[in-house]
Amino acid sequence: MKATIKTILSSTIRRSGLIRLADKLRFVVLYLKSSSKRKAFKRDNPSVVLPPAYLIYESFDMNYQTYYHASRETARWLLEKAGKHVEFHNINILDWGCGPARIVRHLPAMVSSCQIFGTDYNARTIAWCQKSITNISFNLNGVNPPLPYSDSFFGFIYGISIFTHLPEELHYAWFNELVRISRHHGIIFLTLHGDAFLPKLTHEEQQAYNHGNLVVKGNTKIGHRTYAAFQPDAFVHQLAAGHTVVEHTKGGIINGKPQQDIWLIRVEKPRDAKQ
Repeated sequence: MKATIKTILSSTIRRSGLIRLADKLRFVVLYLKSSSKRKAFKRDNPSVVLPPAYLIYESFDMNYQTYYHASRETARWLLEKAGKHVEFHNINILDWGCGPARIVRHLPAMVSSCQIFGTDYNARTIAWCQKSITNISFNLNGVNPPLPYSDSFFGFIYGISIFTHLPEELHYAWFNELVRISRHHGIIFLTLHGDAFLPKLTHEEQQAYNHGNLVVKGNTKIGHRTYAAFQPDAFVHQLAAGHTVVEHTKGGIINGKPQQDIWLIRVEKPRDAKQ
Protein backbone atom coordinates (compact mmCIF):
# COMPACT_ATOMS: atom_id res chain seq x y z
CA MET A 1 0.00 0.00 0.00
CA LYS A 2 1.39 3.39 -1.01
CA ALA A 3 1.82 6.12 1.58
CA THR A 4 -0.20 9.25 0.86
CA ILE A 5 1.38 12.61 0.06
CA LYS A 6 -0.08 13.90 3.33
CA THR A 7 1.69 11.09 5.20
CA ILE A 8 5.03 11.86 3.57
CA LEU A 9 4.65 15.60 4.34
CA SER A 10 3.65 14.89 7.95
CA SER A 11 6.67 12.60 8.40
CA THR A 12 8.96 15.33 7.06
CA ILE A 13 7.51 17.90 9.50
CA ARG A 14 7.85 15.40 12.35
CA ARG A 15 11.53 14.73 11.57
CA SER A 16 12.15 18.47 11.61
CA GLY A 17 10.81 18.68 15.18
CA LEU A 18 8.01 21.04 14.16
CA ILE A 19 5.04 18.70 14.49
CA ARG A 20 3.64 20.32 17.66
CA LEU A 21 4.02 23.80 16.22
CA ALA A 22 2.16 22.67 13.11
CA ASP A 23 -0.55 21.16 15.31
CA LYS A 24 -0.96 24.40 17.29
CA LEU A 25 -1.30 26.34 14.06
CA ARG A 26 -3.98 23.86 13.02
CA PHE A 27 -5.81 24.53 16.29
CA VAL A 28 -5.75 28.30 15.67
CA VAL A 29 -7.17 27.83 12.17
CA LEU A 30 -9.94 25.52 13.39
CA TYR A 31 -10.70 27.78 16.33
CA LEU A 32 -11.21 30.79 14.05
CA LYS A 33 -13.19 28.83 11.47
CA SER A 34 -15.51 27.37 14.13
CA SER A 35 -16.33 30.70 15.81
CA SER A 36 -19.96 30.93 14.65
CA LYS A 37 -20.66 27.26 15.41
CA ARG A 38 -19.16 27.55 18.89
CA LYS A 39 -21.23 30.65 19.65
CA ALA A 40 -24.37 28.90 18.38
CA PHE A 41 -23.71 25.88 20.61
CA LYS A 42 -23.30 28.06 23.70
CA ARG A 43 -26.47 29.94 22.84
CA ASP A 44 -28.49 26.75 22.34
CA ASN A 45 -26.95 24.87 25.29
CA PRO A 46 -26.50 27.45 28.07
CA SER A 47 -26.44 24.82 30.85
CA VAL A 48 -23.58 22.78 29.36
CA VAL A 49 -20.28 23.48 31.12
CA LEU A 50 -17.49 23.40 28.54
CA PRO A 51 -13.73 23.00 28.99
CA PRO A 52 -11.34 25.56 27.49
CA ALA A 53 -11.28 25.21 23.70
CA TYR A 54 -7.72 23.90 23.48
CA LEU A 55 -8.42 21.12 25.99
CA ILE A 56 -11.25 19.93 23.74
CA TYR A 57 -9.06 20.09 20.65
CA GLU A 58 -6.06 18.47 22.34
CA SER A 59 -8.07 15.40 23.30
CA PHE A 60 -10.43 15.13 20.36
CA ASP A 61 -11.46 17.88 17.93
CA MET A 62 -12.51 21.54 17.79
CA ASN A 63 -16.24 20.87 17.72
CA TYR A 64 -18.52 21.55 20.70
CA GLN A 65 -21.42 19.63 19.16
CA THR A 66 -19.26 16.54 18.78
CA TYR A 67 -17.65 17.00 22.19
CA TYR A 68 -20.97 17.01 24.00
CA HIS A 69 -23.91 15.55 22.06
CA ALA A 70 -22.06 13.04 19.87
CA SER A 71 -19.98 11.92 22.84
CA ARG A 72 -23.13 11.18 24.82
CA GLU A 73 -24.04 8.76 22.02
CA THR A 74 -20.52 7.36 22.20
CA ALA A 75 -21.04 6.71 25.91
CA ARG A 76 -24.24 4.79 25.15
CA TRP A 77 -22.47 2.84 22.42
CA LEU A 78 -19.60 2.02 24.79
CA LEU A 79 -21.92 0.59 27.43
CA GLU A 80 -23.92 -1.35 24.86
CA LYS A 81 -20.79 -2.77 23.24
CA ALA A 82 -19.27 -3.80 26.57
CA GLY A 83 -22.59 -4.86 28.07
CA LYS A 84 -22.32 -8.25 26.36
CA HIS A 85 -19.38 -8.98 28.66
CA VAL A 86 -19.96 -6.79 31.74
CA GLU A 87 -22.92 -6.38 34.09
CA PHE A 88 -23.05 -2.67 34.87
CA HIS A 89 -24.38 -2.97 38.39
CA ASN A 90 -22.52 -1.87 41.53
CA ILE A 91 -19.08 -1.99 39.94
CA ASN A 92 -16.27 0.55 39.70
CA ILE A 93 -15.64 1.96 36.22
CA LEU A 94 -12.49 3.78 35.07
CA ASP A 95 -12.03 6.08 32.11
CA TRP A 96 -8.25 5.78 31.70
CA GLY A 97 -7.06 8.88 29.85
CA CYS A 98 -10.38 10.66 30.31
CA GLY A 99 -9.27 14.00 28.86
CA PRO A 100 -11.83 16.78 29.49
CA ALA A 101 -14.52 14.19 30.39
CA ARG A 102 -15.86 13.91 26.85
CA ILE A 103 -17.37 10.46 27.45
CA VAL A 104 -17.19 9.89 31.19
CA ARG A 105 -19.34 12.92 32.11
CA HIS A 106 -22.35 11.11 30.64
CA LEU A 107 -21.92 7.79 32.47
CA PRO A 108 -23.38 8.56 35.92
CA ALA A 109 -26.83 9.10 34.40
CA MET A 110 -26.56 5.86 32.43
CA VAL A 111 -25.19 3.46 35.08
CA SER A 112 -26.34 5.07 38.30
CA SER A 113 -25.47 2.14 40.57
CA CYS A 114 -21.79 2.24 39.57
CA GLN A 115 -18.96 4.37 40.91
CA ILE A 116 -17.27 6.29 38.10
CA PHE A 117 -13.61 7.37 38.01
CA GLY A 118 -11.49 9.27 35.51
CA THR A 119 -7.74 9.71 35.28
CA ASP A 120 -5.42 11.62 32.95
CA TYR A 121 -1.81 12.84 32.75
CA ASN A 122 -2.81 16.40 31.81
CA ALA A 123 -2.88 18.51 34.99
CA ARG A 124 -4.94 21.32 33.41
CA THR A 125 -7.51 18.84 32.17
CA ILE A 126 -7.87 17.10 35.53
CA ALA A 127 -8.09 20.44 37.35
CA TRP A 128 -10.98 21.44 35.09
CA CYS A 129 -12.71 18.07 35.54
CA GLN A 130 -12.42 18.19 39.34
CA LYS A 131 -13.81 21.72 39.44
CA SER A 132 -16.59 21.28 36.87
CA ILE A 133 -17.89 17.69 37.22
CA THR A 134 -18.62 16.74 40.80
CA ASN A 135 -20.31 13.32 40.46
CA ILE A 136 -17.15 11.59 39.22
CA SER A 137 -13.86 10.99 41.05
CA PHE A 138 -10.93 12.35 39.01
CA ASN A 139 -7.23 11.72 39.61
CA LEU A 140 -4.04 12.97 38.01
CA ASN A 141 -1.54 10.33 36.88
CA GLY A 142 1.95 10.50 35.43
CA VAL A 143 3.09 9.43 31.98
CA ASN A 144 4.32 6.26 33.71
CA PRO A 145 2.35 4.02 36.10
CA PRO A 146 1.16 3.58 38.80
CA LEU A 147 -2.41 4.72 39.23
CA PRO A 148 -3.73 5.61 42.71
CA TYR A 149 -6.08 2.62 42.98
CA SER A 150 -5.87 -0.64 44.86
CA ASP A 151 -5.48 -4.06 43.29
CA SER A 152 -8.59 -5.55 41.64
CA PHE A 153 -10.59 -2.36 42.18
CA PHE A 154 -12.35 -2.04 38.80
CA GLY A 155 -14.84 -4.22 36.99
CA PHE A 156 -14.58 -2.22 33.78
CA ILE A 157 -11.78 -0.04 32.40
CA TYR A 158 -11.81 1.71 29.05
CA GLY A 159 -9.13 3.65 27.21
CA ILE A 160 -10.30 5.43 24.06
CA SER A 161 -7.26 6.08 21.86
CA ILE A 162 -4.77 6.18 24.75
CA PHE A 163 -2.28 3.47 23.78
CA THR A 164 -2.26 5.18 20.39
CA HIS A 165 -0.06 7.92 21.93
CA LEU A 166 2.46 5.81 23.85
CA PRO A 167 5.85 4.20 23.07
CA GLU A 168 6.28 0.44 23.15
CA GLU A 169 7.71 0.17 26.67
CA LEU A 170 4.72 2.07 28.06
CA HIS A 171 2.31 -0.26 26.27
CA TYR A 172 3.54 -3.08 28.49
CA ALA A 173 3.89 -0.98 31.63
CA TRP A 174 0.40 0.47 31.33
CA PHE A 175 -1.31 -2.76 30.27
CA ASN A 176 0.15 -4.51 33.32
CA GLU A 177 -1.05 -1.62 35.50
CA LEU A 178 -4.58 -1.88 34.09
CA VAL A 179 -4.51 -5.61 34.81
CA ARG A 180 -3.36 -4.91 38.37
CA ILE A 181 -6.31 -2.65 39.15
CA SER A 182 -8.82 -4.87 37.30
CA ARG A 183 -10.68 -7.57 39.13
CA HIS A 184 -10.59 -11.17 37.91
CA HIS A 185 -12.70 -11.38 34.74
CA GLY A 186 -12.96 -7.62 34.59
CA ILE A 187 -13.04 -6.15 31.09
CA ILE A 188 -10.49 -3.78 29.55
CA PHE A 189 -11.94 -1.95 26.53
CA LEU A 190 -9.40 -0.35 24.16
CA THR A 191 -9.46 1.44 20.82
CA LEU A 192 -6.27 1.19 18.78
CA HIS A 193 -4.81 2.12 15.39
CA GLY A 194 -5.26 -1.01 13.28
CA ASP A 195 -5.10 -1.89 9.58
CA ALA A 196 -7.37 0.98 8.52
CA PHE A 197 -4.54 3.39 9.37
CA LEU A 198 -1.95 1.81 7.06
CA PRO A 199 -2.12 4.74 4.56
CA LYS A 200 -0.85 7.00 7.35
CA LEU A 201 2.41 5.01 7.48
CA THR A 202 5.42 5.34 5.24
CA HIS A 203 6.48 2.35 3.14
CA GLU A 204 9.10 1.33 5.70
CA GLU A 205 6.63 1.70 8.56
CA GLN A 206 4.06 -0.39 6.71
CA GLN A 207 6.61 -3.17 6.32
CA ALA A 208 7.33 -3.16 10.06
CA TYR A 209 3.60 -3.10 10.85
CA ASN A 210 2.87 -5.99 8.47
CA HIS A 211 5.52 -8.03 10.30
CA GLY A 212 3.54 -7.60 13.52
CA ASN A 213 5.65 -4.84 15.04
CA LEU A 214 4.33 -1.78 16.83
CA VAL A 215 5.00 1.36 14.78
CA VAL A 216 5.60 4.63 16.62
CA LYS A 217 5.70 8.14 15.17
CA GLY A 218 7.47 10.09 17.88
CA ASN A 219 9.81 13.10 17.99
CA THR A 220 7.20 14.89 20.09
CA LYS A 221 5.75 14.76 23.61
CA ILE A 222 4.70 11.29 24.75
CA GLY A 223 0.94 11.18 25.28
CA HIS A 224 0.26 14.24 23.13
CA ARG A 225 -2.12 14.01 20.17
CA THR A 226 0.88 14.41 17.83
CA TYR A 227 2.53 11.25 19.22
CA ALA A 228 1.14 8.26 17.33
CA ALA A 229 1.42 4.49 17.75
CA PHE A 230 -0.05 1.85 15.43
CA GLN A 231 -0.91 -1.62 16.76
CA PRO A 232 -1.08 -4.66 14.44
CA ASP A 233 -3.16 -7.60 15.62
CA ALA A 234 -0.13 -9.76 16.41
CA PHE A 235 1.28 -7.09 18.72
CA VAL A 236 -2.01 -6.73 20.64
CA HIS A 237 -2.26 -10.47 21.17
CA GLN A 238 1.31 -10.45 22.47
CA LEU A 239 0.51 -7.51 24.75
CA ALA A 240 -2.55 -9.30 26.16
CA ALA A 241 -0.89 -12.71 26.50
CA GLY A 242 -2.35 -14.65 29.42
CA HIS A 243 -5.71 -12.90 29.15
CA THR A 244 -8.69 -13.50 26.88
CA VAL A 245 -9.65 -11.38 23.88
CA VAL A 246 -13.44 -11.70 24.02
CA GLU A 247 -14.12 -9.38 21.11
CA HIS A 248 -12.15 -7.64 18.37
CA THR A 249 -13.82 -5.37 15.82
CA LYS A 250 -11.69 -4.22 12.90
CA GLY A 251 -11.93 -0.55 12.02
CA GLY A 252 -13.09 0.40 8.55
CA ILE A 253 -13.19 3.62 6.55
CA ILE A 254 -16.14 5.99 7.06
CA ASN A 255 -16.43 9.12 4.92
CA GLY A 256 -12.80 8.71 3.98
CA LYS A 257 -11.62 8.54 7.60
CA PRO A 258 -10.04 5.43 9.16
CA GLN A 259 -11.77 4.05 12.24
CA GLN A 260 -9.95 2.51 15.18
CA ASP A 261 -9.98 -1.17 16.05
CA ILE A 262 -11.95 -2.11 19.16
CA TRP A 263 -10.54 -4.69 21.57
CA LEU A 264 -12.30 -6.14 24.62
CA ILE A 265 -9.98 -8.14 26.85
CA ARG A 266 -11.09 -10.21 29.85
CA VAL A 267 -8.56 -10.15 32.67
CA GLU A 268 -7.47 -13.57 33.92
CA LYS A 269 -5.83 -13.55 37.36
CA PRO A 270 -4.16 -16.34 39.34
CA ARG A 271 -6.34 -18.01 41.94
CA ASP A 272 -4.63 -16.21 44.85
CA ALA A 273 -5.16 -12.82 43.19
CA LYS A 274 -8.89 -13.20 42.42
CA GLN A 275 -11.23 -10.76 44.11
